[in-house]
Amino acid sequence: MSMTPRERVISAMKLEELDRPPVAIFTQAATIGQMDTVGAAWPEAHKSAELMAKLGTAQADLFGFECVRAPFCLTAEAERLGCKVQVEKKDAAPMIKEHPYHFDPMSGEYDDPAALMSPEEFLKDGRVAEAIKAMALMKKSHGENYCIVAGNTGPFTLAGHMINTENMIFGMMMAPEEVGKWTAAINPIVKAYTQALSDAGADVIQMSEPSASTDMIAPDMFEDAAGMYVRESLASVKDAFSVLHICGDTYPVLDGMIGTGVTGVSIEEKVDPFKAAEKVAKRAALVGNVGSVKPLFQGTPEEVKAAAINSAKAGFSVISSGCGVAPASPDANMKALADAIKAFKY
Repeated sequence: MSMTPRERVISAMKLEELDRPPVAIFTQAATIGQMDTVGAAWPEAHKSAELMAKLGTAQADLFGFECVRAPFCLTAEAERLGCKVQVEKKDAAPMIKEHPYHFDPMSGEYDDPAALMSPEEFLKDGRVAEAIKAMALMKKSHGENYCIVAGNTGPFTLAGHMINTENMIFGMMMAPEEVGKWTAAINPIVKAYTQALSDAGADVIQMSEPSASTDMIAPDMFEDAAGMYVRESLASVKDAFSVLHICGDTYPVLDGMIGTGVTGVSIEEKVDPFKAAEKVAKRAALVGNVGSVKPLFQGTPEEVKAAAINSAKAGFSVISSGCGVAPASPDANMKALADAIKAFKY
């Protein structure tokens, strides 16, 4: 079956029958090896649309993956909204250092989310504006043959960046209505950014919502904490496929993730791939779930190949890293992932 990488990914997202799944990293995919080879490195590539596009297309150009993807972290939106963010390392993702708003469920003192900027103002500047520009650049250079994947941050996670994630998680138990005010206020901004990325050229929006992990909240909290908002800000995007990524053991919330109405769900290796595929049952495209730490970062090419083939045999629609790729992941392991699936047949 002769298909371009773009055609293969689109068919996979539509749950069409294929001879093999595409191998395309929908999560953060930049590595130091890519940075050094293409001459576009962190931290500068977080801040410049041109460098972002150059590094974002390297997974396809260097290793043969079947999509291109940018940006590379979950802090651009938070920084634009007032968080103090450290963006200065080549070998580590940016880190949030200060939260701009007060939220204390112990004392019952909460800042008003009405102080947030408007969605229109949000899109005008900062690293979010550079990411939007990067989509257009990637579409121009690679859009004929590759799907453009844009990553952004889910509303529940972004709300936590504003008010401190730990406080927000306590708030889900002690004052869930106050948490809901913040997530509801953040969501129009997330929705506007999601649509802007699509309008600029992204074919797939992959939203990461790590604070909705079962490591953070109980499964029965998922809908009220995150699901109802993702349904509005991600699943409703026009002219792009929508993929929701959540870290950790997502098996208990797979139904909730699918229930948001997204095109696909992206999951980690903590979920057995065969059990995940059985539960999802083709209700959404299943993306993942080759371990980003073990084997991609700490394992051997042979271990990467085995994990990739296991996900493919389980029936994943797109074979991808289970979470963001560690920047020090070896070139040989990245190439082994791409090569293993390109040689695979059902």
